[in-house]
Amino acid sequence: MCLAVPGKIMEIYDRDGLRMGRLDFGGVLREACLTYVPEAQVGDYGIVHVGFVLNLLSESEAQATLETLRQIVDFEDGLPGGGEPA
Repeated sequence: MCLAVPGKIMEIYDRDGLRMGRLDFGGVLREACLTYVPEAQVGDYGIVHVGFVLNLLSESEAQATLETLRQIVDFEDGLPGGGEPA
């Protein structure tokens, strides 16, 4: 299964000829390539998969996605064994 997670673009810079960004994932900062979204600006939200921002989305879409991910984690935590395979 593939998972793409929304993050907020906090900084944009060039590295080795690539447009890069530092994104905030709920307090965790990670670097991602912005090549596929040349229109991205600081403050935008992007969907990140394997280190690449694949597309941009609104803040409300990003928050809804993050809430869904939180609900999945909460559900798994409530399973016998905390969601760990037997």
